[in-house]
Amino acid sequence: MTQAPNQRVLLASRPDGLPRPENFRIVEEPVPVPAEGQLLLETLYLSLDPYMRGRMDDAKSYAKPVAIGGVMEGGTVARVLASRHADYAVDDIVLSHSGWQRYALSDGTDLRKLDPMAAPPSTALGVLGMPGFTAWAGLLQIGRPVPGETVVVAAASGAVGSAVGQIARIRGARAVGIAGGPDKCAFVRDELGFDAVVDHRAPDFAQQLERACPRGIDVYFENVGGKVWDAVFPLLNEFARVPVCGLIAQYNELPQAMPGPDRLALVMREVLKKSLSIRGFIQREFAGLRPAFLQEAQEWVRDGRLRYREDIVDGLDRAPAAFIDLLQGRNFGKLLVRVAQ
Repeated sequence: MTQAPNQRVLLASRPDGLPRPENFRIVEEPVPVPAEGQLLLETLYLSLDPYMRGRMDDAKSYAKPVAIGGVMEGGTVARVLASRHADYAVDDIVLSHSGWQRYALSDGTDLRKLDPMAAPPSTALGVLGMPGFTAWAGLLQIGRPVPGETVVVAAASGAVGSAVGQIARIRGARAVGIAGGPDKCAFVRDELGFDAVVDHRAPDFAQQLERACPRGIDVYFENVGGKVWDAVFPLLNEFARVPVCGLIAQYNELPQAMPGPDRLALVMREVLKKSLSIRGFIQREFAGLRPAFLQEAQEWVRDGRLRYREDIVDGLDRAPAAFIDLLQGRNFGKLLVRVAQ
């Protein structure tokens, strides 16, 4: 068994707005030893996702916050380093939720074995994992696009958004992406095959979006909020569906600090007038559909209809800075930290 220390990233303090490096603390502790019925995991990849920002706040939400001094939570791909569990052997590769640490103990609960020959293990944290499933479930269960409709997705070059647009096209819909910067827009258009893409940084962004959606918007997959929502909202057609997956533009804002007038009355009037369906969701509510997702998504990845891009950072000590960059849109693709080879 390895004698290297267990590096862990803890929540040192709760952020006020955008997280800062001092909100995290990196410690080294002894490697834990598995008891009977347990196994020791070595993290290979750590997933960094926008939802983690909410876990840093001590506010009522759909999940408990990370405690001060607690290990930052997150999905991981790990290797079994030692096992005293009958169902797992040394060198098994598993999908786990062991958080921002190099080593962790598990009793086997909620682990899923991965076949490295079927797909790269890192995809279990991206296109074939929670982000891909979020896109698939939110779009097909809430958005319900039909052939010929227009589907618009924000953060279209990201792990969720990139899958949303591609799945929409597989289902026969027209996919319009919103991304930030020429490189991301080119990726969405040229490599992912979206029908159109609009740069939200353009000074005439709203006008460009309107031209890209001449028949209006039937499904808007919301990942961002803010000015992107402002441009999308007037273009929503009657009976449009809006799966609300994330609001990354607003995660670092306190409700009382958000600028501008209260537009709730306007929004509700349009919801009524156009018979809009706006539905927030957390992917775990569709957990029973994961086998169906994997069956479809694995086939799409194999035949090239569902493509993906990974943005990999090496070293657990770089996770805080990479996460802060993620919240500012500086990643390009699914953000992963490679903790061990």
